[in-house]
Amino acid sequence: MDSDPMDFRQLPDLAVRTLGGGVVYANDEAFAARENLISPGPAAFDPSDFGHKGKVYDGWETRRRRESGFDTAIVRLGAPGVVRGVVIDTSWFTGNYPPEVSLEGLAVAGQPSVADLLAARRWEPLLARAAIKGDTANAFAVTSERRVTHVRLRIFPDGGVARLRVHGEPLPDPALLDALGTVDLAAMEFGGRVTGCSNLFYSSPNNLLLPGPPRSMAEGWETARRRDDGNDWVEVALAGESTIAVAELDTTYFLHNAPGWATLRGRVGAGEWFPLIPRTALSPDTRHRIVLRDVPAVDAVRLDIHPDGGMARLRLFGALTPGGREALGGRWMRAV
Repeated sequence: MDSDPMDFRQLPDLAVRTLGGGVVYANDEAFAARENLISPGPAAFDPSDFGHKGKVYDGWETRRRRESGFDTAIVRLGAPGVVRGVVIDTSWFTGNYPPEVSLEGLAVAGQPSVADLLAARRWEPLLARAAIKGDTANAFAVTSERRVTHVRLRIFPDGGVARLRVHGEPLPDPALLDALGTVDLAAMEFGGRVTGCSNLFYSSPNNLLLPGPPRSMAEGWETARRRDDGNDWVEVALAGESTIAVAELDTTYFLHNAPGWATLRGRVGAGEWFPLIPRTALSPDTRHRIVLRDVPAVDAVRLDIHPDGGMARLRLFGALTPGGREALGGRWMRAV
């Protein structure tokens, strides 16, 4: 799970609905709704499913153009940040996909109106106009170092896109974290990210860091069944160097496949791991809240589950240290 720039798809999808993303505008959605662009999971397809407007597609599809131009959709990211790569997925669109696309980014404070977004002049290129293929997850690396809050997808001249994935590194506003005080330092929206994982056979460990409660077992992290004497683990970089007050190890919806036990360790930089929570028995379908007293500051944690199984969420409530706040502020200033 290391964030190798050649494997940006292992980074979180900053636009996905479950992280709080929203498709706030599309100039046309005659055949299929714009909201489908950021739905979690792959697009579905039923060859027999037709509606009054024609074939039903799990994606965004515009009408056939009879004039020059292009179609546009604007997406508000669930977690503003630095984009490392995008996937423009045309699954199931074979004779009706756009032959070319482009993507731009914008950073704006607050909750701008659609009129404000349409009038904005500071959109910056993330992906220059490029050819794509139908029924394909078209992946493109992005080299911009600027933080963005919104992206604008343009398709030339028209057609259908199943999913838009905007992979990158969340970068929260330090002033927001200061105002909130105690926060979940592992939360993806605040810059937490998975940096290593032993096994992601059934589902991604990124799910551990999503906002809100899980709605099913599918929205957690689940490993394959172990047939050896080892155990599974996940490593998470926090929003910054922090002091953790409460850890929440959540096995919600994992009834017969929760881990039997877990430990939590922490470290700063490349230092040695030290214990935060000793080996602790876990119950199925339960939120375990554990108070941490007089523990050293950390900027990364390692959750070991024994021997295997599924976890729904990992929450680490606390506050940035002065050094963590300064480092986050530096990252912020370099990206705005």
